Amino acid sequence: MNTENTKAQMRKGILEFCILSLINNREMYVSDLIDELKKGKLDVVEGTLYPLLTRLKNGEFLSYRWEESTGGPPRKYYQITEKGETFLAELQNTWKELTDSVNQITQKI
Repeated sequence: MNTENTKAQMRKGILEFCILSLINNREMYVSDLIDELKKGKLDVVEGTLYPLLTRLKNGEFLSYRWEESTGGPPRKYYQITEKGETFLAELQNTWKELTDSVNQITQKI
């Protein structure tokens, strides 16, 4: 069995949670998100991130605003919505329950 594939699937499963958590702290531009995710050892490319951001925006969990850039095209800055904050709180509870359960199981081994 390929552990790299399993690790990639695990990362994909928590990507929405991580993105909402980051944007909850401050509004962010895509390259800022990628940098922060990389700092957390979650390497994500724009081709993965843009569809996810679009899905979160269409679900009304995120909104965005355009800001002119001095060095190129305008930039889209994402911010979390009230609905997104509620969803993030649910994900935080789910994450805690999940990590508690996994820790309880794996610490018995």
